[in-house]
Amino acid sequence: MNPVQFHAAGKRKSAIARVWLTPGQGKIVVNRRSLEDYFPRSVWISLVKRPMELLGLTDQYDILANVRGGGLTGQAGAIRHAITRALIQVDAQHKQPLKKEGLVTRDARVKERKKYGRKGARRRFQYSKR
Repeated sequence: MNPVQFHAAGKRKSAIARVWLTPGQGKIVVNRRSLEDYFPRSVWISLVKRPMELLGLTDQYDILANVRGGGLTGQAGAIRHAITRALIQVDAQHKQPLKKEGLVTRDARVKERKKYGRKGARRRFQYSKR
């Protein structure tokens, strides 16, 4: 293992990501697959790369990510959160621009539970007058 390595965890919805940042050429590996192979949509790829692009560090660190749970959107958000936390470990000066973009705070929105007597979380059964 490299002596200079930064580790952080991130969460989004029900996904949990663990990320290791090492000095390198900007290679991103998610669950032993390349970023483009793991996330087929460009929206998810740009979501993951956002903290690095914001700080202009895209080709300075290699990222190894392990992510579990949730769907691909939640997983991409969890990886982004973990990368943000790792970058703050690298240099505390990174926190201000990342916080300004809203990347430091965990997105706490999760699916609301279904309630009894209802069709879903809030949806009611169709009313019949007759």
